[in-house]
Amino acid sequence: MKTIHLILLLFSYLLSAQSQKSYTKSELNNEILKVYTTDGVYQIKALSEQIIETNFIPAGEVWNPTSHTVIPPKVLVKTTFKETENTISFSTKGIRLLITKKPFQLQYYYKNKRLISEKEGYSKTDSLEHINFNLKPNEVLYGGGSRALPMNRRGYRLELYNKAHYGYETHSELMNYSIPLVISSEKYMLHFDNPSIGFLDLDSKQNNTLTYETIGGRKTYQVIAGTSWKQLLYEYTSITGRQPLPPRWAFGNFASRFGYHSQQEVESVVQKFKKDSIPLDAVILDIYWFGKEMKGTMGNLAFLKDSFPTPKKMIADLKSQYIKTVLITEPFILSTSKKWKEAVTKKILATDSLNKAYSFDFYFGNTGLIDIFKPKAQSWFWDTYKKYIQMGVAGWWGDLGEPEVHPSDLYHVTGKADEVHNIYGHQWAKLLYNSYQKEFSNQRSFILMRAGYSGTQRYGMIPWSGDVNRSWGGLQAQPKIALQMGMQGLGYMHSDLGGFAGGETFDPELYIRWLQYGVFQPIFRPHAQEHIAPEPVFHDQKTKTLAKKAIELRYQLLPYNYTLAFENNQTGMPLMRPLILEDTIKEQNKATLLEYSDAYLWGNDLLVAPILTSGLTEKEIYFPKGTHWYNFYGTDNYKGGSSQQVKTTLEAIPIFVRGGAFIPMSPIIQTTEAYTNTHLKLHYYYDSNTQESSGHLYYDDGKTPEAYEKGAYELLEFRSRNSVKNLKINISNTTGVHFKSTTKQVELIVHNLVNNPKKVRLGNKKLPMNYTKETQVLTINFSIQKNETQKRLTIKF
Repeated sequence: MKTIHLILLLFSYLLSAQSQKSYTKSELNNEILKVYTTDGVYQIKALSEQIIETNFIPAGEVWNPTSHTVIPPKVLVKTTFKETENTISFSTKGIRLLITKKPFQLQYYYKNKRLISEKEGYSKTDSLEHINFNLKPNEVLYGGGSRALPMNRRGYRLELYNKAHYGYETHSELMNYSIPLVISSEKYMLHFDNPSIGFLDLDSKQNNTLTYETIGGRKTYQVIAGTSWKQLLYEYTSITGRQPLPPRWAFGNFASRFGYHSQQEVESVVQKFKKDSIPLDAVILDIYWFGKEMKGTMGNLAFLKDSFPTPKKMIADLKSQYIKTVLITEPFILSTSKKWKEAVTKKILATDSLNKAYSFDFYFGNTGLIDIFKPKAQSWFWDTYKKYIQMGVAGWWGDLGEPEVHPSDLYHVTGKADEVHNIYGHQWAKLLYNSYQKEFSNQRSFILMRAGYSGTQRYGMIPWSGDVNRSWGGLQAQPKIALQMGMQGLGYMHSDLGGFAGGETFDPELYIRWLQYGVFQPIFRPHAQEHIAPEPVFHDQKTKTLAKKAIELRYQLLPYNYTLAFENNQTGMPLMRPLILEDTIKEQNKATLLEYSDAYLWGNDLLVAPILTSGLTEKEIYFPKGTHWYNFYGTDNYKGGSSQQVKTTLEAIPIFVRGGAFIPMSPIIQTTEAYTNTHLKLHYYYDSNTQESSGHLYYDDGKTPEAYEKGAYELLEFRSRNSVKNLKINISNTTGVHFKSTTKQVELIVHNLVNNPKKVRLGNKKLPMNYTKETQVLTINFSIQKNETQKRLTIKF
């Protein structure tokens, strides 16, 4: 009772302190509004017509202008300032901040709709600083980074501290990648622009209050608004940055485990893939490339000659087979490693309070931590990477970058551990990305890491969901994690396919279902502890056959998937999309759909329903409204706006195509290097109720950074117009100024034609056609010459 009384007294004091905050004056200079109060200054500016940034500088503090997230706008955003006796209005054409002077309060509006308002505003206790806001009773909240939680995260107090959770399953409130971002079902985002550790309290006390808590640092937040989910994501990624296009090989299949012990083992595994004709694009080498033992060798950062006698030749031989080599690195230099003395002498490690190299114990041994914020340490670390890139290494796996162990009394050149902990991985990715741009400007980087910060996607970082348990519970958590991260700007979140940790016996059904789901993840990368092989080539024939089928589908979808990556690069829309991003859904205010994750959109036109429980023979699936949805593997169709039971088989997970959609696909290939745009299988899903539709296919060489911006690309656009008498399909071709187009052989496959079509014309020319009544499929073959910009087809009924 005494504790409760003290808490009530403290709460009463905070309310009293807030009520005593008084407005004194305001001034507008160069589109920046300053509002002075008795306990500090608000500094407010518009970052776009949909974004307002608010900084609060408490009395006695100096404003820190450094943001690790926001890319400053290139031009000043025009604003309107109005003041009355008791109010101040600061607005753009879209978003508006209304400040009442007495009682003092900030309220944010978008197109005359109130989004959110400060409650008591800023307050401070002995250990934490707080900013709290009013919530509407029925708001659904997303965000906070990577967590194994329900889609609706309201009710949780989420710690903002990147931390690994080994072997998690269906519930984990703290994982590798925390983001101080809240996304509301009211279509706004609230981002707290401060890397210091703290908490994001999403109404855990159930009093309609959202609270940001931090140990210190900037009291800065951005309110982002939009009329649609697409606009909201576009605006958020306009200030935090968008993912560069990865190299095209990143969309292929990876061979990866913990780990390959020798050059001989690597080469043997690759040959097994070749023997079974299972497509493969990359091999990832875990810690054994620099040491025989799991412990004691981290930080060596050099091939162990006993195990890898000719690494340069190995990498070259793999490259000749179009297989890329990816190496793991960690930011820890063990005191038992070959680099320890050099690291201490060159002062590249984080220090203690006396400026001496700080060493501590963790799982792999006694260690120091590279001070990733120190220019000298950055140069030292990059020199290691540079040497292996020149040897032919195509990508990097940066592991343990939370950092996994990060003592609070450790010092970096930019501050204490807790002040910079959450941006350690962000800075690491930035170092690699910027160094590639400077010294390997003609090469796209591949940077696989599990910890970062808001905006790390702009450095090309590809995150994964950590050391998930190899269980059905581990699999069940994955769609929600990936969908949430996609909404937060990280469109490439994926999982260790098959599960990583634990699992004493092999469960072939779990393995197959995870790989089938992985086809519709941004990265297809089976990975696990080695006591159960993650690679399909080591399993029984039935498992291998089903895995191969899934992997082949992944490669067949490469044209579609690569186009999704281009869309993400240009607009910020994730590859995996929760159904709430379907803005045409009128039911989106219903809690069931706002929290729905049993199926999701892969791009705009594929609806995917992963199988997440054992022995499932049917699954209830919601089909988004506004169209019919067609079975990818058959002729069944489902009316949008309804939930229906769909039968399942072990052969494939349920996949559906939007009526009127164009799905570009490729023939089966063994490596992404074999993919070209000279042969195209273009699937069109006819829907009599869809009068018009469109789609597109993006193509470049898969290697050149910023190929689109450099004009080194080709863009095919597809349009359909449907009437009772005919179906018209138009294909237009646009090329960049530095792209040489080639002649294309097109196989157009029109699905769901119930009635036998009478004839097909390409312009004025009649074309032969192949129609199968049983499958309701019409196939047409034609070519697009390299200089043609238009093709017009008419299918008459």
